[in-house]
Amino acid sequence: MIGVGLAICYTANVWNIGAEGQLTMGALFGSAIPIYFTDWQSPLVLVLMLVLGAIGGALLAAIPALLKNRFGATDEIGVFEMTDAGLGEVSNPSALFLAERETPVSGAAVFAGMEGTRPLLVEIEALVSPSPLGTPRRTVVGWDSARLAMILAVLETRCGLAVGANDVYLNVAGGLRVSEPAADLAVVAALISSLGDRPLPERTVAFGEVGLSGEVRPVTHTEARLREALKLGFTRALMRPPRGNVAAGMDCIEIARLPDMVQQLADVSDLT
Repeated sequence: MIGVGLAICYTANVWNIGAEGQLTMGALFGSAIPIYFTDWQSPLVLVLMLVLGAIGGALLAAIPALLKNRFGATDEIGVFEMTDAGLGEVSNPSALFLAERETPVSGAAVFAGMEGTRPLLVEIEALVSPSPLGTPRRTVVGWDSARLAMILAVLETRCGLAVGANDVYLNVAGGLRVSEPAADLAVVAALISSLGDRPLPERTVAFGEVGLSGEVRPVTHTEARLREALKLGFTRALMRPPRGNVAAGMDCIEIARLPDMVQQLADVSDLT
């Protein structure tokens, strides 16, 4: 019983003595008691109980570990908010991270992303402005700054957009950190919108990975992304041409290469 108690305390981090210490202490306490309840010689009982106690302690230590173990994906997120009744779950995190605007603004694009196996819509904001400095600023919050530099190079080289002499600010709304490459197309949409000072079409989401040659690559979980967008009232998606059927009610604007997207969103002559 002492060995079981020590195993539970160790696993629950009540008394963290280490795995070796747990087994050793469990064996010692477990073997000390039977010495007083047997007619065997003490050295023989001590050796026998040490061996049995070590084996039993190892087996018993696995019981609370199994009870405490959490099964499932490790890349899931849970969103909670503090209310007057305590901490409560946010059943629809996408609605929480999307700004409510009466009129569209330039430089804002909605990205249909994935956090683990959960679809999540977040807003990506971009601001492109002329730089008074010799070295333009590149400020990124919530995304990879190296990937932004790559996207800007692709836009200038493959699409002919003059962005190199401008300050570029990029922000993922809500304090989230986006790491998946599928956000490339939403970032491009926000940059083009800000550069031309033209809002994107209302109720539009974007997702897709951008390659160095300017092509748009497909991403996983397309159906889940589109279903989440439909649930929140979005009806248009900028994406790679789908391989299969898409969700009913969603107008998919197929973007195979970035120049196609520039033609969809703005007049190229005004941006070069």
